[in-house]
Amino acid sequence: MGGPSRATPHTTSRAAVLDVIRAAGTISRAGLVAATGFTGATISTVVRALIDDGLVRETGRAESTGGKPRVLLQLDHGARYAVGVHLDPMGVTYALTDLTGAVVSRVTRADAVGDDPAAMVARTARQVDALVEGAGVERDRVLGVGVVSATGGARPLPSMRHWAHFPVAEELERACGLPVVPGNDATAAALGEYWSGGVGETSVFAAVYMGTGIGAGLLVDGIPYHGASGNAGEIGHVCLDVDGPPCWCGGRGCVEALAGPAAVVRAARADAGLARAAELGAPAAGGADGGPTDGPGGGGRGERSEAAEFAAVVRAARRGEPTARALLERSARYLAAAVRTLANVMDLDLLVLTGPGLAVAGSVYLPAIRSELEGAFFARASHPVEVRLSASAATAPAIGAATMVLQSRLVPLRPRVRLPEDLSESAAPAPR
Repeated sequence: MGGPSRATPHTTSRAAVLDVIRAAGTISRAGLVAATGFTGATISTVVRALIDDGLVRETGRAESTGGKPRVLLQLDHGARYAVGVHLDPMGVTYALTDLTGAVVSRVTRADAVGDDPAAMVARTARQVDALVEGAGVERDRVLGVGVVSATGGARPLPSMRHWAHFPVAEELERACGLPVVPGNDATAAALGEYWSGGVGETSVFAAVYMGTGIGAGLLVDGIPYHGASGNAGEIGHVCLDVDGPPCWCGGRGCVEALAGPAAVVRAARADAGLARAAELGAPAAGGADGGPTDGPGGGGRGERSEAAEFAAVVRAARRGEPTARALLERSARYLAAAVRTLANVMDLDLLVLTGPGLAVAGSVYLPAIRSELEGAFFARASHPVEVRLSASAATAPAIGAATMVLQSRLVPLRPRVRLPEDLSESAAPAPR
């Protein structure tokens, strides 16, 4: 087969063609030739093999511009599936997606993940089986399981310290009998946005994630940037105040220590009137100062309680409680400053806000971040940074974990091929 003029030598023609079809939604063979640089003969051969494998199907014809209308191609949505699992101290979220990354089924369990990784893996394998069977999906169509968390690197969340050296991917693969792809939750959330078509033609994209902690996933030309240890994008540990409160990472004045959900809840508990109005619980023993032992999940209260109390502060703000609103706005300003740093360093095109924290409080954080970037982003005279809230913010890491499997098995990492604007093709309606 002929080699591509616009793809890298690290990718196969099959992967390149499949990725372009995924990104385009529907595209003709002629469109594939223009987008990939492959010869017409190569495209015909690859497309025929993809159709024979059930991954791609013909779906209607493009509107005629003179001559015979072009036959359009698209992924066969139900040809393959993947499962994504997000392990977080707040609970475990599972998502089953089809070949396009669309969610077929999802569920969140309030499982405690901190103390016994082996028991948690056994429960996870059973839930994966139940999710696939409950959706009526044939098991041989499931490509694998993606599992993500914030436990990467040398400093895992305090509440997940038992997972630091546990071989979760190997043990889960053994338990469920499917290939397992591990990863970082924020990066998975970013990849899920990209795979589902929510990123478009942007070249440098970030997903800012707020859940138990704060992080960001980075994609450059469609390729996740992981860093040396898989911890690229840790904006939760950007220092905003060198004399600020201690953070569980060992630093001071980090974004998480100043603005994370745990910091908001601590400040709300410290105000007796707000604590009563929001019906917050008492602070954890030894954790009121927010020191290094009281990071996300520290102090023994558990993230489910903390997440619920952060949501309670958000509800109080929506009811008009001024102190609650002020706390959230202060948190949003801190996060916005960290996001501006990220945007300046990466020269971002697009920023998506995601994660359960931003799912409940996006109405406060979104305008603050937009305002910061509109007024202080260094390259704003050259281009704006589009900022939006994810449509699946609460479950984005699990969805992204499933797309990690789809990408690793079907389209190994490669620079994205940009679709020429003049190749946009509209299809006549065709049954799915």
